[in-house]
Amino acid sequence: MPSPHSGIHKLSAAGALVTLGIIFGDIGTSPIYVLNAILSGNVISAPLVIGGLSCVFWTLLIVTSFKYVYLALNADNNGEGGIFALYALVRRYKVSWIIYPALVGCASLIADGFITPPISISSAVEGLHIINPDIPTVPIVIIILTFLFVFQQFGTKIIGRIFGPVMFIWFLMIGILGGKEIIHNPEVLRAINPYYAYVLLVKYPGGFWLLGAVFLCTTGGEALYSDLGHCGKQNIRASWTFVLFMLLLNYFGQAAHILGSHDTLVWAERKSTFYAIMPGWFLPIGITIATLATVIASQALITGSFTLVNEAMKLRLWPNMKVVYPTTTQGQIYLPAINWILFFGCVAVILLFRHSSEMEAAYGLAITINMLMTTALLAYLLHVRRKPAIVIWGLATAFVVIEGAFFTSNLLKFQNGGWFTIMIAIFLFMAMWVFYKAKQLRKKHIEFVEIQDYLEPIQELMHDETIPKEACNLVYMSMASDKSRIDSNIIYSIFRKRPKRADIYWFVHIDITNEPYGASYVVDTVIPKRCFFVKLSFGFKVEHKVNLMFNKIVEEMVKGGEVDEISHYPSLRKFNMPADFKFILLKSRVAIDDALKPHEQFIIKGYRLIKSISLSTAADFGLELTNVEEESVPIRIAPSSKIELTRMN
Repeated sequence: MPSPHSGIHKLSAAGALVTLGIIFGDIGTSPIYVLNAILSGNVISAPLVIGGLSCVFWTLLIVTSFKYVYLALNADNNGEGGIFALYALVRRYKVSWIIYPALVGCASLIADGFITPPISISSAVEGLHIINPDIPTVPIVIIILTFLFVFQQFGTKIIGRIFGPVMFIWFLMIGILGGKEIIHNPEVLRAINPYYAYVLLVKYPGGFWLLGAVFLCTTGGEALYSDLGHCGKQNIRASWTFVLFMLLLNYFGQAAHILGSHDTLVWAERKSTFYAIMPGWFLPIGITIATLATVIASQALITGSFTLVNEAMKLRLWPNMKVVYPTTTQGQIYLPAINWILFFGCVAVILLFRHSSEMEAAYGLAITINMLMTTALLAYLLHVRRKPAIVIWGLATAFVVIEGAFFTSNLLKFQNGGWFTIMIAIFLFMAMWVFYKAKQLRKKHIEFVEIQDYLEPIQELMHDETIPKEACNLVYMSMASDKSRIDSNIIYSIFRKRPKRADIYWFVHIDITNEPYGASYVVDTVIPKRCFFVKLSFGFKVEHKVNLMFNKIVEEMVKGGEVDEISHYPSLRKFNMPADFKFILLKSRVAIDDALKPHEQFIIKGYRLIKSISLSTAADFGLELTNVEEESVPIRIAPSSKIELTRMN
């Protein structure tokens, strides 16, 4: 099934304008702080400025343009992009290791979300220091962030319409400002020659470690790939041509201004190369537009975080959380828990680092890890698509060397603040790893039995009036994926825990497909008009409204004469009252006499902690709580503890 966004995927002026507002906010606002980070604390010299600019130029061409805009956008999953869309493409080949790049990539991308809004907005607002050096910018940044995160619950449908035009004005502004400086000092164009990048990295004292600052120019590449589903590759590629040109004009313009204004001065941390190329009269306008652009960039990152976590939940890699759909716009979601976690994390970053120059020291380390994970998954995808080995190894080696160099240079940032995002990334990875391993452990040890062996007992139970009737229709959520087998836990619940008599039994299995969209079902008759196996298939981006879907399935089966919707209670059937339904949700609990290994105990205890603070299974499936019952059933994941027991007279 095609993406619901496919209507805006076709190349058009409107689509390109929307793309500017959604896709390029992060990478588009990087000129505010990139050259500042390269020059900070260094003596201004031509090798430093030209070499740093050359590194920026080739990074944007090789990493952003080639890897993401060309290569990664071709690795779409029915029009959807990002680390989980890529993971969903390759997991069908049943290779166990690919889950780890996906989890590490997700954790590092979300961790990056804690620092991108603070550094973007702070770097823009700090332009006020040029007008008034004593103005406190930290409270202003916190106020802007507060409004931004509070507004998430209402959706961005209305203000989202201005994102594209504002970003178009932004890119035009930075391009014009940079272009006028290049005219005055065209010698800066020699930075196009990669030789100057080589000189900086190899011959300039400490030049290699400046790659950590250079890397900031491409941090929006992963977000660009993740937002593919909102605009489509054609619009992204067309818009990127314009965006890249404007970015390069600004970077080259800043470098031209610096070379024309300074000889051997030490560049102070609080100076701004970006605002230095603005005329004095234009500063208030420029600061306002820059602040709006960074707010839009932050909005795009927040929305991307919501989408990423929602995909992880659908793929059963993240605990269930409440998802709200604030507008009728397709795909727009709001996760309250993630929203406020991000908000308090961003405020903590601002209070901890206070200035954008300090945040630069912490920014980029986590995202280099994410890029390496994407490279690993892309290389494997090229392998399964049977591309020539020389192409796969050539591309993989090139990107691992480049991104490995960025990662190594960024390691210097660990003690200067990089520990903050790495700490968050490790915590998120451990939570997802525990959740994933616990699901694997449960799936591995849940026993399945042949349903054929229990058909006669089920039919006898239906007619045993000595047992109180549980409901007319009893619905179990099953892990078994076909009608020939059923979870032993369900058999335990029906016959052993408390015999449950019903007129009709339903076993429902939920399958999350590797496609982003689509919802379908299959019904297999186990006992005609008395027992059915339903398999519901959802795309990993589709909302799981199981209750709604199940009601539609029953309605269609009633029309087809496969099942009777009238109550089986004689007093109610007389008046054509509809039959009642009851959902039974089984919670697996490890048997108390299991002799667990230490790592299994860690996984199980961690999983229980995560589940205790996550959304209930009933709420996740969209079930009516009035007709849902949860039961705990034992499973064994280890041999029973051995105890010698002797009978005494």
